[in-house]
Amino acid sequence: MIFKQHLFFMLYSACGLVIKEAATKNKVKGGQVPITQNVTVVEGGTANMTCRVDYNDNTSLQWSNPAQQTLFFGDKKALRDNRIELVRASWKELTISIHEVTLSDEGLYTCSLFTMPVKTSKAYLTVLGVPEKPEITGFTKPAQEGDHVTLTCTTSGSKPAADIRWFRNDKEIQGMMEVNATGKSFTVRSTLEFLVDRSEDGVAYTCSVDHVALLSTPQQVTEVLEVHYAPRVEILHSLIFPQEGQYFKLECDSKGNPLPEPVIWTKDGGELPDVERMIVEGRELIITSLNQTDNGTYRCEASNSLGTDIAEYKLFVYDPNALAQHSPDHALIGGVVAVVVFITLCFIIVLGRYLARHKDISRKRQEMWFISSRKTLALPIITL
Repeated sequence: MIFKQHLFFMLYSACGLVIKEAATKNKVKGGQVPITQNVTVVEGGTANMTCRVDYNDNTSLQWSNPAQQTLFFGDKKALRDNRIELVRASWKELTISIHEVTLSDEGLYTCSLFTMPVKTSKAYLTVLGVPEKPEITGFTKPAQEGDHVTLTCTTSGSKPAADIRWFRNDKEIQGMMEVNATGKSFTVRSTLEFLVDRSEDGVAYTCSVDHVALLSTPQQVTEVLEVHYAPRVEILHSLIFPQEGQYFKLECDSKGNPLPEPVIWTKDGGELPDVERMIVEGRELIITSLNQTDNGTYRCEASNSLGTDIAEYKLFVYDPNALAQHSPDHALIGGVVAVVVFITLCFIIVLGRYLARHKDISRKRQEMWFISSRKTLALPIITL
């Protein structure tokens, strides 16, 4: 009897273990879920797609592309694409890599675990399109003062759409941006419009393209604007009061593009009368030793392909002796200044006294009004 009970207990225990193991397997099998993550990669880079399972009873994993084509079934390659390689394959993980990723690779990838029923997990592969190096069009070399210029910066192939910024030298300026979709990528244009003047000559215009695929290094292109304009002329002189016997120099300061060369010097509408004392060096007219015969109107003329400009300077040579006789009397000037200062002080004193007196009279009037008001209020009230 005891033996039968012992045998029954052993059979009961064995059945319990079998039932428990089967229940555990069913529970684990029911908890088998593939885990994936979305992946973002720059066009031309490598995307690693990983699928993991926490519990697996020797069930195979499979990766499929957005077209539901099988890429790998376990460690077996199913699609002939040399860019796709196996990284790691086990019962708990299937990782593949896609090299030289293109925009067409973007989409929803599926990892399948072949249980009953089949369980799947989705991972979205995002491919960032790298914008091409920008190009600036619209530069007319050279531009002429008064021209209306339209500059356009264009970049293609970005995804998402790139951002374009303009810089005039180092200062950012605003342009008008336009975005067009071309397939899976975008073409972006930004336009600048302005009227050209001589201050634009030599100005650098930079187009900068910002995009998440470029990280912190934007793509840039720079063009320098060349402007042609007519000359402007000014005559600079070396002495304020030129005197006989002095060295004297006039400089023809001419600005223009193309540079106006050479400049032409004339005196009183004709050629320079004394070429031995009047020497022309580039833009300068040098008179080595002034005398009274040098008095007159000197003209500088500068020309380029866009026009001509002239400037004039009237020279009067002073006699040193006469200039000394007519020099200002410093003692007289000092006396006049002293008189002006004295009169100013007297005026200030008189004005101060007047204001003080006026203030005193005003105060007395206020006191009298106050006393009068009190007396009025103190009168007895007469009742009828």
